[in-house]
Amino acid sequence: MTSREGSLDAPTRHPIDWQNPDFTDPVKLDAEMRRVFDICHGCRRCFNLCDSFPRLFDMIDASPTEELDGVPSEKFTEVTEACTLCDMCFMTKCPYVPPHPFQLDFPHLLLRHRVAEAKAGKKDFTARQLAEMDRNGRMAVPLAPLVNWGAKTDNALTRPVMDAVLHIDKTATLPKFASQTFMRADKAKPGIVNATAPAYGKRKAAIFATCFVNYNKPDTGMAARAVLNHLGVETKAAYPGCCGMPFLEQAEMEKVATQARKVSAELVKLIDEGYDIIAPTASCGLMLKFEWALVVPDDENVKRVADAVFDIDEYVVDVAKKEGLPEGLNPLPEGVTVHLACHARAQNMGPKAAEMLRLIPETRVDVIERCSGHGGTFGVVKPTHAVAEKVGRPVFRTAAGQNHGHIASDCPLAAQHILQNVKVLNDKDGKETKAKEPEHPIQIFARAFGLVE
Repeated sequence: MTSREGSLDAPTRHPIDWQNPDFTDPVKLDAEMRRVFDICHGCRRCFNLCDSFPRLFDMIDASPTEELDGVPSEKFTEVTEACTLCDMCFMTKCPYVPPHPFQLDFPHLLLRHRVAEAKAGKKDFTARQLAEMDRNGRMAVPLAPLVNWGAKTDNALTRPVMDAVLHIDKTATLPKFASQTFMRADKAKPGIVNATAPAYGKRKAAIFATCFVNYNKPDTGMAARAVLNHLGVETKAAYPGCCGMPFLEQAEMEKVATQARKVSAELVKLIDEGYDIIAPTASCGLMLKFEWALVVPDDENVKRVADAVFDIDEYVVDVAKKEGLPEGLNPLPEGVTVHLACHARAQNMGPKAAEMLRLIPETRVDVIERCSGHGGTFGVVKPTHAVAEKVGRPVFRTAAGQNHGHIASDCPLAAQHILQNVKVLNDKDGKETKAKEPEHPIQIFARAFGLVE
């Protein structure tokens, strides 16, 4: 085997061999973790990406030998706990990912460790319940005002109880539930396609609602539909179920596989009707494009969906380049801070959110290309909420310094996390926070066209 420092080849990923008994074999898993961690120890290029790497390097440096052999295997759980599966080490930093002979895939190794721990009975009850997005959404939407009241950070009745019993950090902002799902909103008020747009009659797009857009923020889905219709694209709303990303974070591989098979079987019907599949949430786009195929690599429906999926920003930019946009984009003088979500960056499509927003004339668009630290349930449960705040601190400081009228991210939880902490920083400095609500880039684009207030 040739040994070399790094690789300039495009990274490739191997399927996750989660059904192989060796996947959770404690001896083989420990050997692989020690092999990978030792390479990371000698490189340390990822020291500033997330808290997993500082934890690893600190425990090595503090060991009696100052090498990995002085670290007991039980300590590896601390490294795994700090991983949000953002994929940035694999996609942007590590020089030893496949096809390099070292074959490093750090996030999927830690996922393997989580699967093994879950098999051994080490499960977080709250995190696993929060991952049941469809069940939670169906229950919460009819009771949205009550649920949202109970979730407020200033609710002195409910939040201390949630903190003590469910280990949901009482300072963490929780997403609100809508009183009407996106699917119902779409059906109640059908869109009208702009017959004068350059792309009219040339494209059809099915908006895969995603659990967050469907249950929590239908405004994002309606803005996406409004923009696509205005660009001349015929649309249809679709939501066969959650993509399974929350289950992946909790290492429930069988549930991920079930969702992949179920949802893809429905989405291919739309593909057969000529629809492109549009994902308005970055994590869901990543699942449909890449992660599903690594969990169920032999499923033909999954392969077909992967080839037909577009991130919403990516799709708008593609329409702009190939067919053109209708006139009428208006400047937004209040400016935009756009956070490039990790799961958008991991899709290898380029900074499409920034590219789309820069189509708006005379509008300042400042980009933050760094992890916000939220990571789904990671950002709300104890003790990782504090880690999420720590990792995101550089992002918060940058956004607060820009203090634009809009803070947007393709990851809705990241946008909320950033704005919450920007308000804290600005309050300390006696400044008004100009951004009032966390937004998706497509909402800002819709506003520039005058499609939403």
